[in-house]
Amino acid sequence: MATSVVSVHFDRQERIRMTGGRGRSVPPRELARDPENWPEAAIPDHPQARVVQAIASSLTSHMTREGLGLRRVAVVSGVNRQAIANLLAGASWPDVATLSRLEDGLGVGLYPGVPGPGSRHC
Repeated sequence: MATSVVSVHFDRQERIRMTGGRGRSVPPRELARDPENWPEAAIPDHPQARVVQAIASSLTSHMTREGLGLRRVAVVSGVNRQAIANLLAGASWPDVATLSRLEDGLGVGLYPGVPGPGSRHC
């Protein structure tokens, strides 16, 4: 059976829009109009960055409401403290395992529109 190879070229803007790989080399915060105003800054052209922004806002609100610091969140969730700080700062794209551990450890839904930890809905 013959195998064919297809070569595809993506420009920088296309890579930024792509979900994996090099598309995530630009942190979500940098896709905002005013990155210094993260997580409240407008992100008009990147819905996935807006999801990360909503997760960061939800986590920040929960931590403030409950009086939790990074260390406590790390202990209850099993997520590295630096990974949590990067998420809050919009410096990284959280993966599913990180989000699930945070939700389960805190007992709250952080993903937009989900009332409780996502694992409870599976």
